[in-house]
Amino acid sequence: MAKFDHNINLPRIFARNRLAILPISRGDYIISHFEAYQPFPSVDTSVTRVSLPPNLQSLSTSHIPSEAIAVNCALASGMLADFLEEETLYATVSGRMGSGQFDFTIRNLRTQYSTEVAVSNSQIEIDAALEGVHSLSLLEAKRDLAEDFLVRQLYYPFRVWDGRVTKKVRPIFLVYSNGIFSLYEYEFQDPNAYNSLVLVKHKNYSIEDTAIGVAALHDVAERTQLVQEPEIPFPQANSFERVINICELLSAQELSREQVTEEYAFDIRQTNYYTDAARYLGLVEKRYEEGRRLVYSLSSRGKRIMQLSYQQRQLAFCEAILQHRIFRETFKLYMENGSLPDQNTIVSIMQQSGLYQIGSMSTFVRRSSTVSGWLNWMLGLIGEEH
Repeated sequence: MAKFDHNINLPRIFARNRLAILPISRGDYIISHFEAYQPFPSVDTSVTRVSLPPNLQSLSTSHIPSEAIAVNCALASGMLADFLEEETLYATVSGRMGSGQFDFTIRNLRTQYSTEVAVSNSQIEIDAALEGVHSLSLLEAKRDLAEDFLVRQLYYPFRVWDGRVTKKVRPIFLVYSNGIFSLYEYEFQDPNAYNSLVLVKHKNYSIEDTAIGVAALHDVAERTQLVQEPEIPFPQANSFERVINICELLSAQELSREQVTEEYAFDIRQTNYYTDAARYLGLVEKRYEEGRRLVYSLSSRGKRIMQLSYQQRQLAFCEAILQHRIFRETFKLYMENGSLPDQNTIVSIMQQSGLYQIGSMSTFVRRSSTVSGWLNWMLGLIGEEH
C-alpha cells in the first residue's frame, strides 16, 4: 500500500494535502508534509554507442523485458565501466535486505524546516551493486519514463552502505526505454540530509546504431499512404517517448487500465490519454473482460514494430504518425521552411483534417501541442546521426 514511486501515484488525499509516506521500520511508516520526490532534470540527449561481446548468445538487443536484464546488458556492454570510470566492476550485493539504524533530516513542505526521522531495520531493495577499485555503485533500474522519482530509493541504500564500506558510495539511476540506456549519478552532499542530492553526471548509451538522417524521414513521408481518421479521440499526449514506453510495457504482457496506472507514472486520466494515443496509431487495442474490466494489449502492428531494430522501429513509428494528414501536412511545412509552423497554422491544418470529436477552438488549441510534440520527437531523431 505504501509503494508510491512517483508523486503522481500518491492517493488523492495525500496529493491534496502535500503529504508523503516513508517506511521507518518493518511495517511502520511516517506520514507528513515531506519533500520526498525529486524531478528528473532536462539533460543532454546525445547517445554513445557500445556493443555486447560477440560471443554472448543469451542477451539480445531486441529483447530486454526487465530491469534486471537491462542492468546485465549495461554491465556486459561496458557502458557501466565507462560511466563509472572503473576498469573492473564486480556485481556484489543486491535484492532485499534490512536497513539497520540511521537518522536523517527531510524538508517539510509546509514549514520549510527540516524534520528528523529515525529508521530502524526498515526493508530496502537494491537492483544491483557494482564494486570497483575506487567506489561502490548502487543501482536503481527503471523501464518506465517519469517526470520524477522517490529519493528514498536512492537514499536508504546509500545510508546503509555508506556506513559499511570505506569506499565512495555512488547512487545511480538507470532508465531503459526504446533502446536507450540513460544513466544518472547523484551525490548526497550532506549524508544526513535526504534532500541534499544533486545530479553530478548523466550519459545516454545504446547497444544499437541510432543514426537516422533527415533523408530517411523524408523517404518515410513520401512512401506512406494516408489513412482515414479513426473514431478515436485525437490524442492529448504530448510526449511520444511515453507512447513508446506504453508499448514497451505491453510488449511484456497485457495490462488492465489500473495496472498501467500503477506500473507507470500516471493517473487514470493520463492512462486514458496515452493508451488512446497508442490506439489512434493502431499500436494498441483495448477490450473489456468480465463485464467492465478494461484490458490493453499490443495490436499485431504494435507487436511487429516492437520486434524491429532501433532504427527500423523509429521509422515505423514515424510511418504510423505520418499516415495521418495533420502530421503529414505539418511535416511537409517543416521540410519546406526548415522549422515547424506556429500554433495558428497547426490549428488551421487540424480543422481541415477531419479529426474525431474535436468541436471547440480551445480543444483544437490544446491538442495542437500533441502535433508539435510528436513532430519534435521525430525531428529529434535526426540529431542522433553521427
